[in-house]
Amino acid sequence: MFPLHREREQPIFSARAHVFQIDPATKRNWLPASKHAVTVSFFYDASRTVYRIISVGGTKAIINSTITPNMTFTKTSQKFGQWADSRANTVYGLGFSTEQQLQQFADQFKEVKEAARLAREKSQERFELANPALNIAAPEKHEGLDGCPSGGSIILALVNPIKRFHA
Repeated sequence: MFPLHREREQPIFSARAHVFQIDPATKRNWLPASKHAVTVSFFYDASRTVYRIISVGGTKAIINSTITPNMTFTKTSQKFGQWADSRANTVYGLGFSTEQQLQQFADQFKEVKEAARLAREKSQERFELANPALNIAAPEKHEGLDGCPSGGSIILALVNPIKRFHA
């Protein structure tokens, strides 16, 4: 498949399905992306804390979709589901042979979406801790000691101390 990605990405769930993409011209009709059912896998990249759905048909990537917290997988019939990928500028559709397979995929999508949300929050927390200067709040304008707005003081809210500067 992709030798460099195999080392850092681990498959966490796979299913077989017929893959479709929405017709970019009409945004209404489904175009088959595979002639027959292919393996569709969820992968986790621990080094980048990223979840992806990947499907390969022959030597071509049919699906390469990074899961984000704002994505939603929608079951549109008993054996068909879809999700929009704004990064790839498409909507993917999957046709399963059983309702149970569709449900398992939908459940996995929900779990991965939640894990992506938690990973994003954790990553944001680490970023903020590593960059304390980002914790400086926007300056607030207060009335000065004389009650006049033009002679006001500016308060900068730092992580612990509050410093007051007189204008």
